Amino acid sequence: MHFSRTGLLAVSLAALVASGCSTSRFSSMDDQQPAPLTPAPSGTVTQNQLPPPAAPGTTDPSQFPTAPKNTQVASLPAGGAPPAGATDLTAASVAGVWNVNVSGQSCKVATPQTKFGAGYRAGPLHCPAPIDGIKSWNVAGKQLTLYDENGGTLARLYSSGGEKFDGQTSSGQPISLTR
Repeated sequence: MHFSRTGLLAVSLAALVASGCSTSRFSSMDDQQPAPLTPAPSGTVTQNQLPPPAAPGTTDPSQFPTAPKNTQVASLPAGGAPPAGATDLTAASVAGVWNVNVSGQSCKVATPQTKFGAGYRAGPLHCPAPIDGIKSWNVAGKQLTLYDENGGTLARLYSSGGEKFDGQTSSGQPISLTR
C-alpha cells in the first residue's frame, strides 16, 4: 500500500477532528446551573440638612493634626510690591515639592518644571481651599504666582530668603511655602 504525504496528512487531520468532537470533558458543565446570588442588603435612606460652613477665619487649627504651631508668615507691603530683600526668581529655583501653610492649615504642593498653559503644572496634595485648586505656577521677576484651572490668580508670593516664600491668596489669607 502506498500513501501520499498529502493523503496521510488529510487522514490524520480528519482523525484528530473526529476525536475532538466526541470528547465528554465539557458535557458535565452543561447540566449544572450556578447558584443564585444573594441579594445585597437593603435599608432606608434618610435626608438631613448639613450644618452651615464655618465662617472664614473661625476654623480651629488644633483640629488639624499636621498644622504647625506658631508659624510666622511675613506680611507683604501694601500695593503688592515685593518686600525688601526679595530676590529674582527662576523656574529652577521654584521647582520641587513645597510644604504649604495657609492660615494655619498644612499641605504639600509639587511644582515640577512641566510646561502647562502660560507656566508650569502644579499638583496640590490634601490642601485646603483655595490652594486645592492650584493647577499651574509661574515666576516673573521677584514674584511667584499660583493659578487655578482657568488661569485665575490664586496666590502671589515672594522669596523670604533661603527656601521660603511668603504671600497672600487672592482672598487675603496668609500663605507660606517652605522646603
